[in-house]
Amino acid sequence: MNVHKAEFIKSAAAAKDFIRDGRRQIAFAGRSNVGKSSVINRLLNRKNFARVGNTPGKTVHVNYFLVDEVWLVDLPGYGYAKVSQSERDRWARLMESYFRSGLVAAGVLIVDARHAPTADDVTMLEWFRSTGCPMTVVANKLDKVKKSQREACLETVRRTLGLTEGDTLIPFSAEDGTGRDALLAALEAMA
Repeated sequence: MNVHKAEFIKSAAAAKDFIRDGRRQIAFAGRSNVGKSSVINRLLNRKNFARVGNTPGKTVHVNYFLVDEVWLVDLPGYGYAKVSQSERDRWARLMESYFRSGLVAAGVLIVDARHAPTADDVTMLEWFRSTGCPMTVVANKLDKVKKSQREACLETVRRTLGLTEGDTLIPFSAEDGTGRDALLAALEAMA
């Protein structure tokens, strides 16, 4: 996957706006403020390619990035965000429409390496499994975990999500680039 051939194409605010051009779509999912956009930026070696915010809930649409003829799709986060309940409900409906559309070819579930995955993370993982889509789990924010505690944190992620030997878990830091090559290889395998 040539990450130098990357461009933002559009934001979809409704199902009618989803791109349906036959190219593979790799969905990036995770709770609000887990760093989905930061992971995409690090992956592409671009500082502000995907919009990043200091508060949860910056991604409010389904955002499409065309990378070497594959769509990387940045989804709104689930869980906590300082927005109204009606806005959170709109995001949930938008994501449901996207997942029901049949457009998802593969998934990247991003979790916070510092904490046990949430019930919503487990639900998202189960959805990916139920569709049979290839999936990779990225444990982001590894740079915020002491080196002596990293393996224990990753084991918590594995256990909470019920990951098996066949599942891919990539320790990742959008801050320092740890795991970038491993995620790029996983995406190439899914593309």
